[in-house]
Amino acid sequence: MADTPPSVPSGDFTPQELARGRALRRAQLPWALGGQLASLALWAVLGFTAAGAGLVTAVGGWFGGSWAAEVLAGSAALVLLGRVVTLPFSAGVRTVRARFGLVTQGWNGWAVDAVRGTAVALALFLPLALGLYALIGHSPTGWWVPGALAAALLTVALSFLHPLVFEPLFNRFTSMPDGELRTALLELARRDGIAVRDVLVADASRRTTALNAYVSGFGPTRRIVVYDTLLKTADPREVELVAAHELGHVKHRDVATGTVLGAIGAAVVVPVLAALLAWQPLLDAAGAAHPQDPRSLPLLAALAALLGAASTPAQCTVSRRIETRADRHALELTGDAEQFIAMQRRLTVANVADPNPPRVLELLLSTHPSATRRIAAARNWRAAQPS
Repeated sequence: MADTPPSVPSGDFTPQELARGRALRRAQLPWALGGQLASLALWAVLGFTAAGAGLVTAVGGWFGGSWAAEVLAGSAALVLLGRVVTLPFSAGVRTVRARFGLVTQGWNGWAVDAVRGTAVALALFLPLALGLYALIGHSPTGWWVPGALAAALLTVALSFLHPLVFEPLFNRFTSMPDGELRTALLELARRDGIAVRDVLVADASRRTTALNAYVSGFGPTRRIVVYDTLLKTADPREVELVAAHELGHVKHRDVATGTVLGAIGAAVVVPVLAALLAWQPLLDAAGAAHPQDPRSLPLLAALAALLGAASTPAQCTVSRRIETRADRHALELTGDAEQFIAMQRRLTVANVADPNPPRVLELLLSTHPSATRRIAAARNWRAAQPS
């Protein structure tokens, strides 16, 4: 109980629930962080030494040794190596979560998902790498201008296509049958002034016992998605509260804003990468002659990975603020602080989350505020309402 502050009301979570959430966090965190560190170490070795250049040359030689062969085969090798290095850590996280009753999927299904995810990464990364290096070859000094524009457009396109193309690859979705809950969710969206195309149920139970819901898509593709585990476990009013939170993201245009910010971020990163990729000491260390040399692929991947890791705390900070605003929206839309608190408690207990993780972990790694903070905010909101 050392990392639970005295201000946490004792009635929100039992000592057993607090201990269980803390135990899961402590058991899976080394695997999760280990996977990230192993990935960064891999990119550092391949990107900042000649090892990566040797790999690109070798695998490119297996397919004829042409420029295109080196780009495509080198890109594929990097994707596959990244998967191989992180896969044991992903398996470790899965093993821990299974021990806590959060996993329903067998190892065969898990392996199929891993293969499917790798195939998606290859399908995206290979043509992008080929197009990028063709662009660099066409304009070695000014490629970053059209490259930045392309990166921004690609971010927007992927955000739009995700619910239509990528989500169905990993889950099956069915329309929620007509009934009181479907009507209540659609009415909730109507009162919020949000057009929703459908209410879908995702077959999450074939993988996990965790509870969740979300709103995905833009305009005519927008839909409320509810995990079947949530429908089986939570009270209908609690499902409404989860949906109200997710509608808050739509109301405040969080997805659209996030997409725009992501597009701007991608456009900003491209010239930074271009400047670093043109720095001769880095190219020399990586064993590449010039930026358009396919042997610079590992260096580019390493730089992108390091920039991504460095930006994680800032992204988490922004995400927590967005989630806090969506919580407030749910409270204002429903006016039901008690059910909101009950919903937060149910999600925390069912997902075996740590209700109050160490503050440093929350600041650096958490995309959502802790359950105790969300519950405290709900109580403060209720206290501020006119009687």
